[in-house]
Amino acid sequence: CPAPGVFRAFHIPTWLVIAARNISIAEELGVSPITGCNGCYGTLKDAWYELEHEYDLKKEVNEYLAKIGRTYNGNLEPKHVVQALYLDMGLDYLKDHIKLTFSDLKVAVHYGCHIVKPSEKRPWNGEYEAPRFLDEIVELTGAKSIDYKDKYMCCGAGGAVRTAVKEVAADFTREKLVNMRDVGVDIIINCCPFCHLQLDLGQIEVNNFYGDIIGEQFHIPVIYITQLLGVAFGMDPNLLGLVKNHELQG
Repeated sequence: CPAPGVFRAFHIPTWLVIAARNISIAEELGVSPITGCNGCYGTLKDAWYELEHEYDLKKEVNEYLAKIGRTYNGNLEPKHVVQALYLDMGLDYLKDHIKLTFSDLKVAVHYGCHIVKPSEKRPWNGEYEAPRFLDEIVELTGAKSIDYKDKYMCCGAGGAVRTAVKEVAADFTREKLVNMRDVGVDIIINCCPFCHLQLDLGQIEVNNFYGDIIGEQFHIPVIYITQLLGVAFGMDPNLLGLVKNHELQG
C-alpha cells in the first residue's frame, strides 16, 4: 500500500510515491480505491491528503511516476470499506438487505487505530474519540454491541510491535480480551485484517504467554464486519470464509 509502519517510518518520499502509484491505477478505472484494511486505508488516505495540500510534493511525486509512465491526479478519494458502507450506502440501504437477525448475540466491536485517526484526515463527522459508526452497522443485524473498558485501545499489533516484540503485543491483546470477557461478549467484530490476526491468532499466543494469569483460556470467535453483514444478508457462510475463522471451523 505501502505499510505505514515500514516505509513511512523510514522514508516518506518512497511511501508517497508507492501510494500515489497505487491510487493512480484506480484513477485509470475511474473509481475510488477501497480497502478493507485500516493500515492500507491510513496509507492511501494520508498520502492522498498530503498530496492534495502540498502542490510541490505532488509535482515531485509525479516526476517519479513519469519514469514508469504513470500520473497521479488525486481526483478520487481513497476509502475504507466501512466508509463506503456507512456514509455512501447508508444504514437504511443496508437494513433493506438484511434477511437474518441475531437478537441474542453480544458483540465486542474493535475499531483499530488508523480508521479514525489522525482525525483531520478522516470523514467521521467529529466521531474520533468515541465513534459509534461500526456499532451502528453491527446493531442493524439485531446483535447488541457491548461497551467494554479500553474499547478504543490498539489491538497490540500496530507500530510493528507484533514484529519486534510479540510478547508485548500479546500483552496488549490480553488486556483487551480480558475486558471483553468481563462484559460477557459472544464474538469480536473488527474492520482490519491485521487487527483480526492479532485478536484471533493472538488468543492462542495470549493463552501460551499468559496462561498462568488469565484464568480460563480465550476462545472468542473473531469475525470481520462484512462477514457478519454477509450472514445477515443470507449469504453462504462458506463463501464468506467463516470456516477459516478461529473457533468456527466446521
